[in-house]
Amino acid sequence: MPEIQYITGEKIMKPTKVNNEIVTLSVSEFAKALDLEIVFEGRGEISLQSISVSRPGLQLSGYLKHFDATRIQVLGHAEYEYMREMQKDKRAAMIDSLFKENIPCLIIARGLEFSAETVNVAKKYNCPLFRSAKITTVLINDITIYQSELLAPTEVMHGVLVDVFGVGILITGKSGVGKSEIALELVNRGHRLIADDSVVIKNINDQLIGKSPEKIRYYMEIRGIGIINIQRMFGPGSVRPDKGVDIIAELSPWEQGKNYDRIGINEQFEEILDIKIQKVTIPVTPGRNIPIVLETAARKFRLREEGYDPASDLMESVFGIAGE
Repeated sequence: MPEIQYITGEKIMKPTKVNNEIVTLSVSEFAKALDLEIVFEGRGEISLQSISVSRPGLQLSGYLKHFDATRIQVLGHAEYEYMREMQKDKRAAMIDSLFKENIPCLIIARGLEFSAETVNVAKKYNCPLFRSAKITTVLINDITIYQSELLAPTEVMHGVLVDVFGVGILITGKSGVGKSEIALELVNRGHRLIADDSVVIKNINDQLIGKSPEKIRYYMEIRGIGIINIQRMFGPGSVRPDKGVDIIAELSPWEQGKNYDRIGINEQFEEILDIKIQKVTIPVTPGRNIPIVLETAARKFRLREEGYDPASDLMESVFGIAGE
């Protein structure tokens, strides 16, 4: 996967989109991610472009029409026994026809052994081979989940992502408005940090999942103090690796005379990776307790999920106007 570049401070002002049509990984990186044993390293890298996984049953019988060679190929117990029953020459020919399609790699499940013919043909085409101790269905599920995240549409945003009462709040706003300091206070109140300064957001099955770039995970920059490690300072319970994005809270310096929403009937939304997310604009002024405002926003979000909207309730109570 192309490494996502991030810049701290004021330089990230616009979201960066990453369209992962093809992701290339080293063999060792792929094996580590899925807990695989490397049997043959081959070309040393794997190119992924499909989240689907194939068990090449028909292909081993010689039927290669409609075969999608971009998919990772997995051999389970059934394929293993089928190949064992083949004559040696036929087995070698069938395996050769499979590798000839330039598949990304071949993985054998249940800790089974590759035949000598399979290893020899893999060396001929320089194709990586892996072994997994997992049963076939579990292995395929793990690969599918891993590829779904890896190949998901991605956007990198400047902001802070926190988990407040189980609600993922993406805090945005201009540099210097106080995003990190507010997130620090939320962590001090018992909430959890996911990412500071740079948030990697992926659209996975029509749900936005945010996390931190690996190199700056759980670090936070506090002006006047410097860099701190939230996990080391507040403990493992103060952080989490990822979180769904439920609300965007844009912090904006208070402007005299500007008309701010005081009732909450007219909802705002912002689109990220073709998904609309509820957005609230919070004016920031000295002395205003923004952390408790964000806690209130999270509680209100939960209540609305349960079907209760205080603004609509008030309008109906006072004016007899039912909210939508």
